[in-house]
Amino acid sequence: MTLGVIQYALGGRHLKDAGMFKGTPDEQRRDSGLLTKALLGLVVVAAVIAALHWQGVIHLSASGIAQAMTWVILILAAAFLIYAAFFAGLDTVERRRIGVIAVLFLGAALFWSGFEQAGSSLNLFASQLTDRVYFGWEMPASWLQSVNAILIIIFAPIFAWLWVRLAKRHLEPSSPAKFSLGLILLGAGFGVMVMASFAIGATVPASEIGSVASKAGAQWLVMTYLLHTFGELCLSPVGLSTFTKLSPRRFVGQMMGIWFMAAALGNVIAGQVAGNFDTLPLTQLFGQVAMFTIGAGIVLAILIKPIRKLMGGVH
Repeated sequence: MTLGVIQYALGGRHLKDAGMFKGTPDEQRRDSGLLTKALLGLVVVAAVIAALHWQGVIHLSASGIAQAMTWVILILAAAFLIYAAFFAGLDTVERRRIGVIAVLFLGAALFWSGFEQAGSSLNLFASQLTDRVYFGWEMPASWLQSVNAILIIIFAPIFAWLWVRLAKRHLEPSSPAKFSLGLILLGAGFGVMVMASFAIGATVPASEIGSVASKAGAQWLVMTYLLHTFGELCLSPVGLSTFTKLSPRRFVGQMMGIWFMAAALGNVIAGQVAGNFDTLPLTQLFGQVAMFTIGAGIVLAILIKPIRKLMGGVH
């Protein structure tokens, strides 16, 4: 990360004003005023909630905050997209692209809601239900968290080469197709976890399993992380690039924020889903995530053609 910042600082002079929107003074004042009002509004809302909690009027809990934040993120993202599409003076092509951004926002949020369970439900599975003993030495469960990073380093150059290679042959999948593939691969990874749960008889909640006679091999998690990594490489870098291309010039920065709001929404949902680790049968928990993500991927695949028409020439 440090090297990346250094590279950006050294190469920044070559960027000049690329990507910068030079609006009229009135537009700049209007946008600045909207930002100020939004920030003040957030401060007031936070202060009111804190005061009500302090007075005992409302009681905050981790799960309650997570549920509330789910709606807060959804409402804020929807409000901004509606404003940008209908009240910001955009033309027809730009408004249609905002619609595509909304669809991809939901797809990205759903993807991250499954992917980010790596640090929660999947890590609990690694800690409690995975055989990590090799030659008398027990590998720390946290070490399996490094699998995704290692696979990213290995396969990112391969995927980059693949997209370029396919593009030269006019065979590169469109951005919605890559989103669809990413969701399906994520679901396939959870399908592997369903099989792993059946293999060790984890058809009851984790809290009721106790000391199981046999634990799952680490290869189940490695295969899951491999599929999740492939899905991430299909969706994450592609999504960031696509949001940039679809964004109206004056809203490029804000749309980057919308992209990361999708990640935030996914993280919040991931925590709520993983909270069922001790209450739902693991086959059901992982199976539901697999069905939702694969189903969403299939729906997105069906909608690829109409979505591409709305993208206005963006691939």
